[in-house]
Amino acid sequence: MFRSLFSKKNAPLTGAPAVRRLKTYSAQSGYVYQYYYEGNRPFRLAGESGTAFVFSVSADRKNWRPAEILMSESAIQAWEEAHARQLSSTERYAIAKMALFQAFDERPTPAHMKEEVRVRAADVAAIVETLGLE
Repeated sequence: MFRSLFSKKNAPLTGAPAVRRLKTYSAQSGYVYQYYYEGNRPFRLAGESGTAFVFSVSADRKNWRPAEILMSESAIQAWEEAHARQLSSTERYAIAKMALFQAFDERPTPAHMKEEVRVRAADVAAIVETLGLE
């Protein structure tokens, strides 16, 4: 019972492209990251639920690790209620990708990318504004 309440890896990934495309991001931290989008799945963790967007990331093309962007449903709902419209799945993916880039920029070393990235309501609002989706 507790496993289902606290597990975020209980569902298979969906939404991945048929052919993975290697992409590169030059972070403000000084590292150049390569990443693939692996897909997304619902998560439920300590009373919070939403969508986990999973990327494979590397700073040296030898050592790859998953990076999870956890976007809570409450963060999305707060923005949607304030703006009286729903975010599309493409817009949600764009928010997750920008949150990944922020983590690349802000985390001091690639080893810190093993920690999940949590997207809060303020993050959603700031990223949507940056992307001009309002």
